[in-house]
Amino acid sequence: MFSLFCSSSLVGPLPLLRALASTRTLSHRNFHLFTHTSLTNTIIIRRSFCSQSSAVTVHSTPTSSNGNPEYGRLLPCPSHHGPPRIEHLVVRDGGTVLEYICKVLDLPPLFVADLIHFGAVYYALVCPKPPPTATPEETELYKEYTDPSVLSKRVSIKGKTVREAQKTFRIASIDEFVETGMYLRVHVHPKRFPRCYEIDWSSRIISVTESYVVLDKPAGTSVGGTTDNIEESCATFATRALGLTDPLMTTHQIDNCTEGCVVLARTKEYCSVFHGKIREKKVKKLYLALAAAPVPIGVITHYMRPVNIAPRLVSEEFTKRWYFCQLEVLECIKVPWPTAEIVYKYSIEDCGWPSQEFAYECKISLLTGRTHQIRAQLAACGAPIVGDAMYMPAASAEILRPGCNPLGTCRKQYESENDKEVAIEDWIACHGKEPRIAIGLQACQISWDDGEHFYEARSPWWRMEIT
Repeated sequence: MFSLFCSSSLVGPLPLLRALASTRTLSHRNFHLFTHTSLTNTIIIRRSFCSQSSAVTVHSTPTSSNGNPEYGRLLPCPSHHGPPRIEHLVVRDGGTVLEYICKVLDLPPLFVADLIHFGAVYYALVCPKPPPTATPEETELYKEYTDPSVLSKRVSIKGKTVREAQKTFRIASIDEFVETGMYLRVHVHPKRFPRCYEIDWSSRIISVTESYVVLDKPAGTSVGGTTDNIEESCATFATRALGLTDPLMTTHQIDNCTEGCVVLARTKEYCSVFHGKIREKKVKKLYLALAAAPVPIGVITHYMRPVNIAPRLVSEEFTKRWYFCQLEVLECIKVPWPTAEIVYKYSIEDCGWPSQEFAYECKISLLTGRTHQIRAQLAACGAPIVGDAMYMPAASAEILRPGCNPLGTCRKQYESENDKEVAIEDWIACHGKEPRIAIGLQACQISWDDGEHFYEARSPWWRMEIT
């Protein structure tokens, strides 16, 4: 959504808020234009665009007795996610970022301070160009504030190109000044990770050295945070558990729904060193995957579609510009399917796999490191990972309707590229959503410098006994 806001004045000073907060160190299909009539009544005009028709609805936001929407604080963490809400603002009157956002979005000051603390507010010196489907009002406002005669008078962007001035950065403080013409992006409903508050983080620390910390990451958590939430992350909670003064830094990623070994750097220097080891392929990772069907021993090769959104689609057939993906299955052992008690305890999703008597624990060496690589490759082999709500439904569909995967071994021949693209879109629709917490995947070992540094995770969740 792309929203342009107009405001005539800012709210008054907030000394109490500053005292409390000082202790804390584009899908473009839908757009809306907000017109503020008063602090207690905000009329929202939403324009919903699609290929066939458009509609306009008008409603008032629910407000509390003091005129603010019914927002409180970001903590305690809710157990469910709110609907997506991202607001894009063009600053009409300069002032502190806290006061401006409170004014134009009619949000409580403490809530906005929490958003800034979570890293959910961004700025750019110059507003980015709105998408083609923006309203005339939005386009005009963009032109007004990016007109060369206007930009030439702004001292803050002298010496910068427009593209450089449109680069976004996180707002770090509630007192940061925002000037007229600046752009703000506010993630009002950041992605939350309630699992962070359920973990004994001290028990997840594998090793602590002068340069790095090795953590046995719990499933259902983010290693270093998300675009709109750097607070609820493994790096943040491990830093607190160890009582460190300087925050730990991420050196590599594993999926939120994956558990196991991750390396967190204690210094910027070691973060750079470890990145270099990854580039030079000096870091080796072994995974345990609990597959729903047997997987052949040996090297498995696919090519991944170069589209940076999930689900990641792979094909055995070489395709120009697609990413090379390779893993090696070292062993595959038949094991009992996880019991109902274990499935319940670890919140494993039932994805409707037809046979749930046995599963197959595979030890895998990851030879290339693509996002979702193990999950996508095993699903393409007809052996999706237990609990993987994104890839297992598609694997099930291929079993029921052979050939529905336009990239699979039983793929059909298409008369045109357009027909194939339509089939790919239908195939994407066969996939589910990202798992809520855990799947049967663990980064069980990590080592580098020819084994000089070697670490192992605890037993994976599916081997755990219910106590």
